[in-house]
Amino acid sequence: MTRRKFLASSATAALGSGALGVQNTQAAPEPPVTASGSRPGNPIGVSTYSFWHFAGTPKKIEECIDLAGEMGFDGVEILEVQMRRRGNSYLQSLKRQAMVAGLKLCGLSAHQSFLSPKAEFRKENIAKTVASIELAYALGIPTVRVNTGRWGTSKDFDELMKNRGIEPPLPGYKDEDGFPWVIESLEKCLPAAEKCGVVLGLENHWGLARTPEGLLRIHDALHSPWLGVTLDTGNFLEDPYPRLEKIAPKATHVHAKTYYGGGVWYELDLDYARIAAILRKQNYRGYVSLEFEGKEEPKTAVPKSLAMLRRAFTY
Repeated sequence: MTRRKFLASSATAALGSGALGVQNTQAAPEPPVTASGSRPGNPIGVSTYSFWHFAGTPKKIEECIDLAGEMGFDGVEILEVQMRRRGNSYLQSLKRQAMVAGLKLCGLSAHQSFLSPKAEFRKENIAKTVASIELAYALGIPTVRVNTGRWGTSKDFDELMKNRGIEPPLPGYKDEDGFPWVIESLEKCLPAAEKCGVVLGLENHWGLARTPEGLLRIHDALHSPWLGVTLDTGNFLEDPYPRLEKIAPKATHVHAKTYYGGGVWYELDLDYARIAAILRKQNYRGYVSLEFEGKEEPKTAVPKSLAMLRRAFTY
């Protein structure tokens, strides 16, 4: 017997007898591979928001990263309001934790508002957005979700959702007045985005981006490669598919809503095979980031959401 045959037969015998306490287990199925060897679909991330819905103490980012790794995601998107520390040592520790878990820090969701007649207020929010861009850069995150902001005439978010995201302007103003404020404010954020290599993703959230027409009016006015669109599958509450089709060509990041257990504020019956087809038509190859927004426990609902998204976005 040659040395090579002896080693091979010894290794086979050891594995068969459970040597070193290792038990035989069935190998996980390999993901489908195309003839060209290219990746078979979109990477799937999860927002830390999926584990915390603004109720009670924010769940720590470290815990969310651990959960995302255990559940089998490809990336983690950080909801900025969950950040408990911002020192460089802490930020680098998050990067290391994600790397060891085999995860990419794929996005940062920031909150700001430029929808105000007060120039000083807009200036403060420009500075806040630039700080978010620099935070993303420190974390190695390539994109930051940005909003137009809201008029603030609703009593709270619950009232806004009761009104299907529609909010009246401030007395004496109309929506048309707000577009120049938002466009000018985002324009002032773009130099920082370019310097840091971070793409801003204007989301179809509320405010002036509640409709595809409003969002695209702002996006197209700026003509910048550093401003894209964060397409949110759950923020067009009526006729979502034709509206998603309108903004899909500009998508640089995707938020995918699920509602297991019933929605916290509302619930949509979304056809993700259809949504995936819309994005595939535009050759969108970026992250699809889960935003679980249901009442079921995240420990069961988030893995179910991942499985569903894997099926829809593998092709």
